[in-house]
Amino acid sequence: MGDVIPPDVIGAPDGRTPNGAADPRPREIRRGQRVATPAYWRRADHAPSCRDRRVTPVAVVEPYADLARRVLAGPPRLGRTRLVAVDGPSGAGKSRFATHLADALAALPGGGRPPLVHTDDLLDGWDDQFTFWARLEEQVLAPLRAGRAGAYRRYSWVRREFLPDVVPVPVGPVLLVEGVSAARAKARPELTLGVFVTAPAPLRLARAVARDGPEILPHLRRWHAGEEAHFTADRTAERVDLVVDGAPGLPHDRARYYVRLP
Repeated sequence: MGDVIPPDVIGAPDGRTPNGAADPRPREIRRGQRVATPAYWRRADHAPSCRDRRVTPVAVVEPYADLARRVLAGPPRLGRTRLVAVDGPSGAGKSRFATHLADALAALPGGGRPPLVHTDDLLDGWDDQFTFWARLEEQVLAPLRAGRAGAYRRYSWVRREFLPDVVPVPVGPVLLVEGVSAARAKARPELTLGVFVTAPAPLRLARAVARDGPEILPHLRRWHAGEEAHFTADRTAERVDLVVDGAPGLPHDRARYYVRLP
């Protein structure tokens, strides 16, 4: 891993950090790196205002520990539970981000590891890309909203059926839900934190093929088209609380820090 660049030295275009020390980073990083944006951001009517062409985006390295404290300081909106949704296209790095945030929450004094629900475990195959939500609502969200534990069965992508074992979701301070459309409009009123993780499309495709094999390519191309249409209509990336670079070029300890995009 490279050296960690703490947040207080990011974005000093004059070569000085906010405390007056010399900024050791290359000039191009000090001035902010441009980030390739997907189609659902490039369209003018969907682009966040901070991505105006006259503005150079600056990526910021931030610690998961601070984000964990921010979550616990936020209001619970799903009954007594703080719901965190980690959204973004497939292969962007959502699972990694959600796992590291869960680690950070577990490491806080008096904290416990929160349950982490992957929406891929709730899908009934490739054709259930967005219609799985009723299953998540009935088995997980509704019980927690009422102060009761939830439970669900994982889908096996090998057997192409739901497994018999039940996965419990206890009532607790935090619930993490990770997956495509996790921060959809329907969920936002109950979110304590919404996160969108993004990465360039070629890299995301390569990651998925490396993980699941080239035989999934026909399904994956249809999936990518579906998720892009969803993110365009839902305008997820501009309505979440935090946008994260899932393929950062800035050197940092990826287990302890993430890179926030403006």
